Amino acid sequence: MIYAKSYFSGAGGMDLGLSEAGINITDSYEIDHKAAETLRHNLDHEVHETDITKITVLDQAATDIMIGTFPCTRYSTAADITGTRTGDDLFLHFFRHVALAQPEMYLVENVPGMRKFRVVMEALTKLPNYYVRVECPINANYWLPQDRQRLILIGTKRPFNELSYPDKPTGTIRLADILERDPDVSVTKSVINRLAGQYRDKPIITNLNGVAPTAVAHYAKDRSTRLVNDGHRVRPYSVREYARLQGFPDWYQFVGSDNDAMRQIGNAVAVPMARWVGQQAIKYFDVKS
Repeated sequence: MIYAKSYFSGAGGMDLGLSEAGINITDSYEIDHKAAETLRHNLDHEVHETDITKITVLDQAATDIMIGTFPCTRYSTAADITGTRTGDDLFLHFFRHVALAQPEMYLVENVPGMRKFRVVMEALTKLPNYYVRVECPINANYWLPQDRQRLILIGTKRPFNELSYPDKPTGTIRLADILERDPDVSVTKSVINRLAGQYRDKPIITNLNGVAPTAVAHYAKDRSTRLVNDGHRVRPYSVREYARLQGFPDWYQFVGSDNDAMRQIGNAVAVPMARWVGQQAIKYFDVKS
């Protein structure tokens, strides 16, 4: 059995995907109360609702893998618009954990824009005694009708040459396949105004055979930015549809209001992408053994 623990776990997309691949998640560390409650509601392992900047490392139980999905908002190109593309020092606390605990493997998922931050990349790729692979971009559209490019970083004690890339997108999963039939979704005034051109940006409207844009956390605040033409009307996504865009199964429930759910979903790691990462990790440990 391969054991792992995750930091900045959010609503559990990475934890769920790795578990589906066959990795045993022992602990999740998450500061957001609603996300921590979502983890507890759906997954059967220890959830620590805590601030990673305040906890020590060496009194934690050792695991084979340490996973860091620290917040990506300050590494994204969208942050250029608001002047917040400044990076984030939270990565240092994951780095601290890896440097002190020295697991056999560590995994990082973030936006491709993280590569622009030389200090971050130096810290995460130049740790002594580790070989590091940076896979970028890995796109969720290999598995889902969503364009979601991500950086996957894999650090291992031995060279890791067994990694296999996903097959090219086949188009077998369409947006139409994840839509609910006539969901109770309101077309709000903001949707009507954005469709009428009263905002700086027009909405991104995806048709049944299309690929949706990246699911984002701020959809919780404004449902007018991403819309779907379901063949009957142009409307926002329902919570369940948004979760399906990220690969969450229908039994997975999000604690809190619909807005809380949308925020958690937009912040999550796409589940099939995490499952692929887990499958690659297992290959490494199979060769090691």
